[in-house]
Amino acid sequence: MIVLGAILLILGFVLNTQILWTIGVILLVVGAVLWLLGSVGRPVGGRRNWY
Repeated sequence: MIVLGAILLILGFVLNTQILWTIGVILLVVGAVLWLLGSVGRPVGGRRNWY
């Protein structure tokens, strides 16, 4: 999710489209939050491990 957010951020910047840039920022933030919660050991979505 973080990689997809970064790709959309770059595409939104290069193509000068606001919607791609906004979706990229949202995906980047959500991915970072889920990554941090998972690395702390806190269960995300009722699961402790995501495979």
